[in-house]
Amino acid sequence: MFCFQCQETAKNQGCTIAGVCGKKEPTANLQDLLIYVCKGISVYGDALRLKGTVDREAGRFLIRALFVTITNAAWDDDAIIEWIRRGLEVRKGVAERAKAAGAAPAALPDCAVWTASSKEDIVAKANSPEVRITAMENEDVRSLRELLILGTKGIAAYAEHAEVLGFEKDEIYASMMEGLASTTKELSVDDMVAMVMKTGENAVATMALLDEANTKTYGNPEITEVNLGVRGNPGILISGHDLKDMEELLKQTEGTGVDVYTHGEMLPANYYPAFKKYDHFVGNYGSSWWHQNEEFESFNGPVLLTTNCLVPVKKDNTYLGRLFTTGVVSYPGAVHIADRKPGGAKDFSPLIEMAKKCAAPKEIETGKLVGGFAHAQVLALADKVIEAVKSGAIKRFVVMAGCDGRFPARNYYTDVAKNLPKDTVILTAGCAKYRYNKLDLGDIGGIPRVLDAGQCNDSYSLAVIALKLKEAFGLKDINELPISYDIAWYEQKAVAVLLALLFLGVKGIRLGPTLPAFLSPAVAGVLVKNFDIKPIDTVESDIAASRDDGGQVGPAGGAKNKRRGGCDAPALFFGGNLEKLRSGAFRLLQARRLQRPPRTEAT
Repeated sequence: MFCFQCQETAKNQGCTIAGVCGKKEPTANLQDLLIYVCKGISVYGDALRLKGTVDREAGRFLIRALFVTITNAAWDDDAIIEWIRRGLEVRKGVAERAKAAGAAPAALPDCAVWTASSKEDIVAKANSPEVRITAMENEDVRSLRELLILGTKGIAAYAEHAEVLGFEKDEIYASMMEGLASTTKELSVDDMVAMVMKTGENAVATMALLDEANTKTYGNPEITEVNLGVRGNPGILISGHDLKDMEELLKQTEGTGVDVYTHGEMLPANYYPAFKKYDHFVGNYGSSWWHQNEEFESFNGPVLLTTNCLVPVKKDNTYLGRLFTTGVVSYPGAVHIADRKPGGAKDFSPLIEMAKKCAAPKEIETGKLVGGFAHAQVLALADKVIEAVKSGAIKRFVVMAGCDGRFPARNYYTDVAKNLPKDTVILTAGCAKYRYNKLDLGDIGGIPRVLDAGQCNDSYSLAVIALKLKEAFGLKDINELPISYDIAWYEQKAVAVLLALLFLGVKGIRLGPTLPAFLSPAVAGVLVKNFDIKPIDTVESDIAASRDDGGQVGPAGGAKNKRRGGCDAPALFFGGNLEKLRSGAFRLLQARRLQRPPRTEAT
């Protein structure tokens, strides 16, 4: 095996015997093969794109199959093998449609033609060197390809959440297939870099679509006090990111005497108006994903994992019999809740019946925390925020979004939050918030010093807020705002967020706790040169340096841009189309649509 897709990869180089995450070699190899099959599907899908057709069947499969390979999602080898079998069927179908349309490529890579007739064939291929990341010996080519692939995995996860709610875009599927297909070709460095930037463009479009899906379905998140304690009723704990699963679980538990609690990245479900009508929705239990071995144990009732992150059950844990998975998540020994049929709902009755027989959750903390500061809520307070900036009460915003993780080095983010000047507001999204969202950091004129927008995909909200502030202050460049970026990454959705920020032209991002192992020195050098990306340093030095990030907007008026790097890096690749692409709150791939032939829909 060889895996370096997460921040905790061994020695920040790569896991070769077993994953630091707990993933075993057979599982890692099967996930590599599933990605290999997805590339083959994309070869045909991209050929159809060039003929003006987007194959939705292929797109819908890709978003789920790639989601399977995200860190801490799928642990059951038999389940992954079934995804590979399904992938081969999907590839066969899209290949036939490409042939019928006269779009079949003349030369096909192995990923587009390899097939299997048995489980043994699949396992043998999974163990073969050609499906490994290391099959590409040139580390710079490998680095650029993996940056694209890992970012596309994050995009796939966000696209899947939107599609479940009935929102999808052909442009998103087409861009994914174009990108994956490009990794099977010999391209110039410039072309590969351009494809990576297109992936960032697609990440922006996908997060915008998911934001639309969530808010049109469940309402705009509202400022909310979230209960951290427990009640005396039995409960179900739901973790992950899937709000559709949350909705159906709340409906099915209503009136049963079973309470529902969120965990980890499901915390922001508490902010949505549609869920507040349920009296048995109690609040949040516990913290971020890596605490689950203790928190799932003490909860006492059934636990539902709707997406990553699921970590291996330890030998002294007793909750495996209470662990349920659904969607792309799988774990040996856990009960899997089947997907909903068209027009129907998932059946959560096994969890409900089990919960009725379980003890109430053990209380591990009390109190409340405040969240719900997505873009609509913050923009409703825009006058107050702008006045605080103009008066000098708020001198700086620090975006501390992203992921949490196990390494002690992540205490850096807690210490930064504690030591930032009192005139600084933290903008956050994702489970990185758990490093500081329970600290008493106070407020600035009634504005909390930690504004939590929601899940990791709600980093889109932070970008919208930044662009609206740029507009309000009459600035020409997002980098002229008094905003610093201190991003914590762990898995591939954070890579998609990073590429989105780069596409939007954000510079000076501090990334930690380490720079990604999949960045070769040369590729990292390009990011440093064009975007001024830097690793985190000491708490004191980074806080001091952040005062010089971006610009200053204050009592004197005007703005002074102090962020280093004069070129607008995306403009290097998109030229005059850049402003068009940024306008209109991230309209979906408008410039690229103009360059494509007319599109028809294949289902």
